[in-house]
Amino acid sequence: MEVVGKKEEDNEYAIKPENISPTTDTSTWPLLLKNYDKLRVRTGHFTPIPVGCPPLKRDLKSYVSSGVINLDKPSNPSSHEVVAWVKRILKIDKTGHSGTLDPKVTGCLIVCLDRATRLVKSQQGAGKEYVCVLRLHDKVTNEAQVSRALETLTGALFQRPPLISAVKRQLRIRTIYESKLLEFDNDRHLAVFWVSCEAGTYIRTLCVHLGLLLGVGGHMQELRRVRSGALSENDNIVTLHDVLDAQWMYDNTRDETYLRRVIRPLESLLTGYKRIVVKDSAVNAVCYGAKLMIPGLLRFEDGIEVHEEVVLMTTKGEAIAIGIAQMSTVEMTTCDHGVVAKVKRCIMERDLYPRRWGMGPIATEKKKLKADGKLDKFGRANEATPKKWKEKYTDYNATEGEAKPEGAPADRDVEMKASEPKPEAEKKDKKRKSVEVEETEEEKQERRRLKKQKKEEKKARKEKERADKSDD
Repeated sequence: MEVVGKKEEDNEYAIKPENISPTTDTSTWPLLLKNYDKLRVRTGHFTPIPVGCPPLKRDLKSYVSSGVINLDKPSNPSSHEVVAWVKRILKIDKTGHSGTLDPKVTGCLIVCLDRATRLVKSQQGAGKEYVCVLRLHDKVTNEAQVSRALETLTGALFQRPPLISAVKRQLRIRTIYESKLLEFDNDRHLAVFWVSCEAGTYIRTLCVHLGLLLGVGGHMQELRRVRSGALSENDNIVTLHDVLDAQWMYDNTRDETYLRRVIRPLESLLTGYKRIVVKDSAVNAVCYGAKLMIPGLLRFEDGIEVHEEVVLMTTKGEAIAIGIAQMSTVEMTTCDHGVVAKVKRCIMERDLYPRRWGMGPIATEKKKLKADGKLDKFGRANEATPKKWKEKYTDYNATEGEAKPEGAPADRDVEMKASEPKPEAEKKDKKRKSVEVEETEEEKQERRRLKKQKKEEKKARKEKERADKSDD
C-alpha cells in the first residue's frame, strides 16, 4: 500500500492548459449539412440573420411546396397520370417528375412539388438503374454466354427507340455504365439482370440486342427502375396509398407526422453536388441572379473544378441555387476577390432573406450625393458633381461616352444621339435581344401561349365570317 501511495504522490493529477478547440461531430447531420466540419473554411466571421430555417423544420406549407416524393410507380398507369393524381391528392399547383416510365414499368419515380419542380431538369438528366427480366426465344449454351453478351453491350451503344415509344425513331447514342447478371433459368428461357445507364437509354432495345447477340432472339418481359438520380428504392420509397393516407391523416386529425415522412425536402436531391456555403447577407443577392463573389463565401468543398456544377447553400442547410463554379478550390483558398460561381438555376424564393446590398461605403456616399443633388436621380454625374468622385468612381452601367473619368457628356450630345433615327432592322434586332435577355422561361411560355390564343381567335373569327357569308 505504501508503494502505491508513493506512486500516486509522484504523479501530478491535474488538467493542464491546452490549445485544442472542441470539435463538433457533423457526420450525423442531415442533408447538405452532413460533414460540414470537413469543408474548407474561407472565413468564420459573418452576421447571422434570424430568418430561414433548416429544411426539416420548415412549416408544413413550405415543407410541402419545397418537397419531393420518391414514389413507387405502380404498373399500368402512365407517369403523367400518376403525377396528376399526386397533384390532386396534395392539392398543390405544380408537379413534375424525373423521367418518364412506360405504363407497364414500376419503380422509382421522383415527383417534385411546387418549388422543387425547378430541379426536374437536373434529375431527368441524371443516371438511372434498372432490374430487368429478359425472355429469350430459345435455350442458350450456358449462363456464362449471357454474362459475356451483357459485358459486350457496355459503353456507348447505338439505339433506336422501340415502336411503342412516343418519340421520333431516330438513331441515338446512349451509354451503359455497368451491368450484372443476377439470375438465369435456361429451361424457362428467363434471365434477370441489373443495369446502370445514362438517362434516355431504352432497356427494351437493349433486350432485343442481347437476343440478337446470343443468336436466339429475345424481348423484355418485365422492368423495374431501382434508382433515379440521387434516390434509390431504399431511400424512403412510398406508394400512392401512402400519400393518400398521409393527406387523409392531416385533413382529419391535423397530424403532420405522416406527410413529413412521405415527403422529403428538395435538398435530398442535391446531396451529390459539391457544396459552397454563402453568408446570410449575400443570400438574397444570389436569389436575384447576382454572381457569388469572394466576400460572400464562408466555406467550400475540396475538389471543385472550374465550370463544375455546385450547390450554393445557407448556413442553415437550405439550398439557394445550382451554380456553375468560376473558380477551383485552390483559387478560392488563395484569391481575395473575384467571382466564385454564377447562378444556373435559382431554387430559393426571393426576399426570404433581407436585402443587404447597397450598404457599403461607396454606395452610401452615392446615396448622399444623390440626396444633395450632386448626382442625378440615376446616379450619373452632373455639373455639381465633385471632381474627386468623378476620378475615383467608374460607372459600369454607363455608355462609352458616360464612362469617361472627366465627367458626364453634355446633355446636347445625349439628346442628339437619342434623336438619330435608327434603321427598322436594327430596332427589331434590339427588341429581339432585349426579349431574350429579360424573359424568364415562364414568361416566354406565357407569351407563346397568348400568341397561339390570338391566332386561334383570329382563325375562328374568319371561319365565322365565312359561314355567315355562305348563309347569305
